[in-house]
Amino acid sequence: MSELKQKYQDEVLPSLMNKFEYDSVMQAPNIEKIVINMGVGDAVQNSKALDNAVEELALISGQKPIVTRAKRSIAGFRLREGMPIGTKVTLRGARMYEFLQKLIAVSLPRVRDFRGISKKAFDGRGNYTLGIKEQLIFPEINYDKVSKVRGMDVVIVTTSNTDEEARELLTQLGMPFQK
Repeated sequence: MSELKQKYQDEVLPSLMNKFEYDSVMQAPNIEKIVINMGVGDAVQNSKALDNAVEELALISGQKPIVTRAKRSIAGFRLREGMPIGTKVTLRGARMYEFLQKLIAVSLPRVRDFRGISKKAFDGRGNYTLGIKEQLIFPEINYDKVSKVRGMDVVIVTTSNTDEEARELLTQLGMPFQK
């Protein structure tokens, strides 16, 4: 069991129970899954770009990503329906906690001029989206092998109903929000 999950059960859960006065442990918000999505727009001209992105995402997340395809054709982008244009991976359970722990402890502090992540990126239903500008902040990525700097979106899906509950949950798990 990862340290973060242990911390959730030992410290975060009781403190959330107190703060929001839940009757049952099941009411307290939990992290359901983390979806990491990497759009690879240049895959249209260059199919090699997609392979690199899939490889990098697999290294970062520790599991095999799926390739996402275009839903409709857009002539201006020279895009046909069904062309592969991105890759994503959904983490649950142990891998999810491991990834989150790594993100909080190792990767985010490596971001240049890091002042904390935005408090405003909640969607109203207790899910948090974090945009990462470059994949180089992850220790698994070898700087010399990177062909192109790529960003990604990390969506943290929680079971909470309000942003306030989700923010409290993530803050107590150690997410570095801006002061």
